[in-house]
Amino acid sequence: MIVKMLHAKGMRSEHAYTAAFASIGLSVASWCGSMKAEPAGIERADRWGIFVGEWAPTFFALGLALANYERDHEALHSTAH
Repeated sequence: MIVKMLHAKGMRSEHAYTAAFASIGLSVASWCGSMKAEPAGIERADRWGIFVGEWAPTFFALGLALANYERDHEALHSTAH
């Protein structure tokens, strides 16, 4: 249901995969930035890196779901015509 809605709004699997790879880069950047900008030390930097890093698996799973939907949706419409 959510995958169908996202697909109808124009989101494709490539978009989700791109967001996943971007979140990996953002995780490293936030960890490095937190190490330099905050006086809290490595503990807070680790928390920031892990927090942002948790987005990547979600985006990869969404990309996989969208890819499966696109494959099934395309197969369904190609046999109907």
